[in-house]
Amino acid sequence: MYRIVACVLFVVCLSLPVACNTSSAAVKIPDPATDSPLAKSKSKETAVLAGGCFWGIQAVFEHVKGVSAVTAGYSGGTAQTAQYETVSTGATGHAESVKIVYDPSRISYGQLLKVYFSVAHDPTQLNRQGPDDGTQYRSVIFYAGEEQRCVAEAYIDQLNKAKAFSSAIVTQVVPLKGFYAAEDYHQDYAVHHPDDLYIRMNDLPKVEHLKQELPELYVKR
Repeated sequence: MYRIVACVLFVVCLSLPVACNTSSAAVKIPDPATDSPLAKSKSKETAVLAGGCFWGIQAVFEHVKGVSAVTAGYSGGTAQTAQYETVSTGATGHAESVKIVYDPSRISYGQLLKVYFSVAHDPTQLNRQGPDDGTQYRSVIFYAGEEQRCVAEAYIDQLNKAKAFSSAIVTQVVPLKGFYAAEDYHQDYAVHHPDDLYIRMNDLPKVEHLKQELPELYVKR
């Protein structure tokens, strides 16, 4: 339902003499002062993040150095309600999320959060992201352990104190209780539908922001 409303908005935007870009702009932010050190050997760890439609978050992190897999899914609710149509009601507790598998010897958890805060979404929007409205689009860091919690909370505090954004960060930091992969047609949606108006207006600009603003973290796929 929200995707259809968004498309109507985009058609109106494209008809205006001055372009109105509904995608979040990149924000230059500092590196996290508190972070996990790079591991000494190659391994796999996971991070689960939510920040609006999972199509765009997945598209961004698939271009991040050290990331080997990104899965779109749902987190915050139960397995029984982890279906797109049900989650879209906003009454399940789920947020559209991504599970990121990364090599901690190549990229730190804090650097993943730098991407998340600076180019992947706008962490100051409450229960919405761009044209998408509802608690399923809220900004959430689902931490998998105390180290992730510590890094996330310290970074949010650092950015708020530095007034990195014009408004306070509203991102929730909550324990990960479960992640449920979304339906197959949602996986790599931006890759399979690059000409979709929603993707062109909201998600491809985020990937370009990553390439331009954080070239040291960007990889071409």
